[in-house]
Amino acid sequence: MTALPFDASRRLTGANLFFVSPGAVLELAGVDPEAQLLEAWRTRVERVRAALGWRMPDVVARPHARGASLALAAPVDQLLVATEVNEWALCAALVAREPARWGGLERSLAAAALESAADPAAVIPPVVEETAALARLALLAAREARADLSQLLAAAAAHSLPSVLDETLLTLGAGAGGRDFELASLPDAAAVDWSALHDIPTAVVTGSNGKTTSVRLLAACGEAHGWPSAYCCTDGVFLGGTVLTSGDYAGPLGARLVMRERRAQCAIVETARGGILRRGIALNHAHVALVTNVSPDHFGEYGIDDLDGLADVKLSVAGVLGPEGLLVLNADDERLVAKARGLAGRFGRAPQLAWFALDADAVLLGGHRALGGATCGVRAGQLVLSLGADEYDLGAVSAMPLTVGGSAGYNIANLAGAALAAAALGVPPAIIAAVFARFGASVADNLGRMMRFERRGVRILVDYAHNAEGLRGLLEVAEHLRAREGRLGTLLGHAGNRQDAEIEALAQVAAGFHPGLVVVKENEAHLRGRAPGEIPRILHAALLREGMPESALPVCTSELEAVRCALEWARPGDVLALPVHSAAARAAVLELLAE
Repeated sequence: MTALPFDASRRLTGANLFFVSPGAVLELAGVDPEAQLLEAWRTRVERVRAALGWRMPDVVARPHARGASLALAAPVDQLLVATEVNEWALCAALVAREPARWGGLERSLAAAALESAADPAAVIPPVVEETAALARLALLAAREARADLSQLLAAAAAHSLPSVLDETLLTLGAGAGGRDFELASLPDAAAVDWSALHDIPTAVVTGSNGKTTSVRLLAACGEAHGWPSAYCCTDGVFLGGTVLTSGDYAGPLGARLVMRERRAQCAIVETARGGILRRGIALNHAHVALVTNVSPDHFGEYGIDDLDGLADVKLSVAGVLGPEGLLVLNADDERLVAKARGLAGRFGRAPQLAWFALDADAVLLGGHRALGGATCGVRAGQLVLSLGADEYDLGAVSAMPLTVGGSAGYNIANLAGAALAAAALGVPPAIIAAVFARFGASVADNLGRMMRFERRGVRILVDYAHNAEGLRGLLEVAEHLRAREGRLGTLLGHAGNRQDAEIEALAQVAAGFHPGLVVVKENEAHLRGRAPGEIPRILHAALLREGMPESALPVCTSELEAVRCALEWARPGDVLALPVHSAAARAAVLELLAE
């Protein structure tokens, strides 16, 4: 049977890498994405969309290192048929170009449809010939169409209300101002009490590092302002200090849970790269979007091979901002600065920008303030928030617990970005300053991130540092804390779904700080396709190449075992920088340190 020329198609339920609207995307597999093929795919997509009455303009072919991503926009109630349109347009183009090679595609498509169907008896087998394919796709579109859903979404937009949708439930409004409707029994738009629905202040946060810290800072600011604040992150979904559910919820499911939390008067949503690429952004409206930074991570997945592509993914959050929404960007990140110039072309309009940096008087920030724009940065040791003609001193950076005496530069950046986002939500600067003066003093403020302990003269940092830049920031703080005669010890491990070069980059960063000990660990909860022991072998070999002695590189088969090894090695005056990644391991480490 002929192999299918694409990986599994994905429905995009919201703003995404390719366009702002919902749609579908597939990845070419084993096919050269040459221009003639892509144009043949595109023209077939356009013919089908015209026949179905779809008026979305976006059809995107994005070549990458392993092929190309083919994406098309579609109505939100036609996403399943959109995947079929995409697959047919590609397969028909291939059969027309090389019938001898691809003549068996129709049988392969039919077999795949039967295999994946919940009810094989309801399957209308795919066909390649265009007239028959158009008739089939029209029938599928009629099956899937939901006029009642479309009318409700149009009415919500007319009332300036956000909406959240999944396979079974439609939510109109948000938080305390929202209401859920079962898709199986949607009401008529005229029967909805629109006056009872409203929006709540909402922020979306993304970036390579600092997302969860920034989310927790924003939630703390909302709570201090009197808003019960729901938020999601890599640790779970929370309402204030209450855990609603645990796990990695920095994706569409977490966003929906936050927006549907009826006790919430403020919503903060962490949106990671994977969720944007797999399904798009679950919510369709936010008042502010924050991009913390962009650094190498997760290359090779979903066609993202470099920092430019990763920056484009992160900047997808601008697609959920309304005309009055604010996009907060890091002016110290050169790719975000460069990409900001093209946002108007990508989104059809230029979003309102705010910039943060470590230096409040950096050229970009000064120029932005001169035009009336909002900025935040450090001047003479003080964190300064500028909103139009007004400036607010948020306090001495060195006195803010998150900065560890001013040594954690990345947390200074997180504070600056969060200050702009909190102000955009409506939190007064005085409340932001009060939160920043205390946040991070308690371990419970920011679990898993820059948690500080001292045991028998040994200073211990427990952090989530999961890529080269995150590790560099952690080790810089550790060096700041280390006594003159003290030594530095750390742990090194990585998730399996990273390229070897990203794994080796961790070893290069660690070796550059000349630690006395690097415990090479297995991230047993994050093997993600790698064989046990594979990641530790890569790290161990890279550390030896960097000049580390074998005697300083013990290997442990679990995160907790690695922490125990480091604690047994340490003596008074030493500093241990302990990146711990799984929630279970972190809980065990905290229990160990409490003994």
